[in-house]
Amino acid sequence: MLPVPPILRHWLGPFAAFFTKPTWDRVLVLVTGAVLAPGWRTVTAVLSVLGRRNRMDFARFHGVLNRARWSGRSLARALLRWLVAVFVPDGPVVVGIDETIERRWGPKISARGIYRDPVRSSHGHFVKASGLRWISVMLLVHIAWAGRIWGLPFLTTLAPSERFARQAGRRHKPLADWGRQLLLLASRWLPGRRVIAVADTTYAVIELLAAVRHRLTMVTRLRLDARLFDPPPPHRPGARGRRRVTGQRQPTLVQRLADPASRWRRVVVSQWYGDSRRELDILTGTAVWDHPGRRVPVRWVLVRDVVGDPDPQAFLCTDLEADALGPLGNAGGGTSCAGSSGAGRSR
Repeated sequence: MLPVPPILRHWLGPFAAFFTKPTWDRVLVLVTGAVLAPGWRTVTAVLSVLGRRNRMDFARFHGVLNRARWSGRSLARALLRWLVAVFVPDGPVVVGIDETIERRWGPKISARGIYRDPVRSSHGHFVKASGLRWISVMLLVHIAWAGRIWGLPFLTTLAPSERFARQAGRRHKPLADWGRQLLLLASRWLPGRRVIAVADTTYAVIELLAAVRHRLTMVTRLRLDARLFDPPPPHRPGARGRRRVTGQRQPTLVQRLADPASRWRRVVVSQWYGDSRRELDILTGTAVWDHPGRRVPVRWVLVRDVVGDPDPQAFLCTDLEADALGPLGNAGGGTSCAGSSGAGRSR
C-alpha cells in the first residue's frame, strides 16, 4: 500500500481543522489517490491505485463523502483565502463564474438533467448532454511559468434544472439567483479587498447586477440592442409628479456601430486566444441599462476586431469609473477611457 506523502500532509495542513482525526486520515488517502489515479477518479479507482481496494475499511472511505459531517462552505472559504494570500497578496481580486456539466447517467442520480453541451455545441449546432449542472466560482490569476491566466476553482454548487425542482416539489432557483448568492458569499469572505467578477451572458441580468454592484464589480456581456438611457435629471423643487428614473434615450450599440461620428480608439492586445497580437477598436460610455421596471447604471464597452472576427461584441461593467482597457491598457498602450465626463458621451 502506498503511504500518504509527507509533503501532501504539509500542503493540506490548513484544512485539517475542519475534519475529525479519523476522517482527516481518510481524506489524505483520497486526495493522494485522486492525484495518482488515471481516468475516472471514483473512490474505487482512488483506493485501487493505492492498493487499498481489498481492505475491510473500504466502505469508510465512501462515508467521507456521504456520511461524515464537514462543511464544504468552510473549506471553500479557507481555500479562497489561502489562494489569495499566495497569488494575489495585494490589489484587486478577479474571480470568474461559469457552469460545467458533469456527465452522469445512473438511475439513482435524481438531480440529473438534460442541458446544452457548451463544449460540443456551436452557434449553428446544438448538442445535448445528460448529467449534473454545477456552478463554479474560480480565482483568475496569471501563472508565470504557464504564460497564461488560470482559473482556480474554490466554490462549487449544484444547480438542478427546473424539471427536477418541479418533480421534487421545490422552488426552482434560476442561475442568476445562484450566481448572486455565490458572488456575494465570495465578497463577504474577502473583507477589505476589491473583488471583480467576470461572467458570460448567463449572468447579464439586471437584478443580479443591481444586487451585487455595491459589494463587487461585475464584468459581463451586453446585448447590442439593450435599452440604454441617460441618468435621470435632478428633481426640481416644487415640480409635480413622480421623479424620473431615467433620462433621454441613448442610441443603441448597433446605431453607434453604424454612426461614422463614433470616436473609436485603436488598441493592440497580446495573447488574444492564443494569437500573439490582435488589433481592436473600442468605444465606451456610461448609461442606465433599463428594462421595464428594472434598471442598473453601467459602463458599456463596444469592441470590434480590425482584421479578424467581423461580429462586434459588447461588454458592461458596473463600475462607472472603470478603465475600459482594464489590464489590457499596459499591453496595448491604448488611451484610458475612464472618467467619462457625461452619460451618453463616448470616448
